[in-house]
Amino acid sequence: IEEVDAIIDKNGSTVFAEIQGYIDCCIKLSGMPDLTMTFVNPRLLDDLSLHPCIRFKRWENEKVLSFIPPDGNFRLISYHISSQSIVAIPIYLKHYISFREGKLDITVGPKQTMGRQVEEVSLEIPMPKSVANCNLTASQGRYTFDPVSKVFHWDVGKIDITKLPNIKGSISLGAGAGPVEANPTVTVHFVINQMAVSGLKVSRL
Repeated sequence: IEEVDAIIDKNGSTVFAEIQGYIDCCIKLSGMPDLTMTFVNPRLLDDLSLHPCIRFKRWENEKVLSFIPPDGNFRLISYHISSQSIVAIPIYLKHYISFREGKLDITVGPKQTMGRQVEEVSLEIPMPKSVANCNLTASQGRYTFDPVSKVFHWDVGKIDITKLPNIKGSISLGAGAGPVEANPTVTVHFVINQMAVSGLKVSRL
């Protein structure tokens, strides 16, 4: 499991990115098996937290996870990959948001997903206080705009690469509102199963 926290500028370049990862296990083996796990690229791992069953010295010297696992569910390791490493963000956003023109147009699509499905996609935008309403049409999913909190939310779902999700329409400002020159932050949440964004790969178990 890997969680990506990234900041992307309006040109699509990554300003900041880091990954928090976990390897969770569910063990149902008889006896006391002695297991080892190795990685193709263990140098990617920073700030590693190991389960007590792991022999620390062997990891420190050989970068091999050697352990006798406990029964049931447990977290074998957790790790952090800093922004100094190259993180390929597997999703992109094309957007045009103009409060002066009262227009919004957003398209979201997959990028470098190795053929994996992008699921549970949702977008959230905190709008300026002067925005009164949004009249939009979504090609898929549904959107909401809370006139009190001024938060726009679009629940996209799965991305179909043959017809990328798009939402567009008009933004209405309140009566007497002056010109708005805001650059709102777009927060994107998504899930890609069976994919490690960091590029971390298990060599042998």
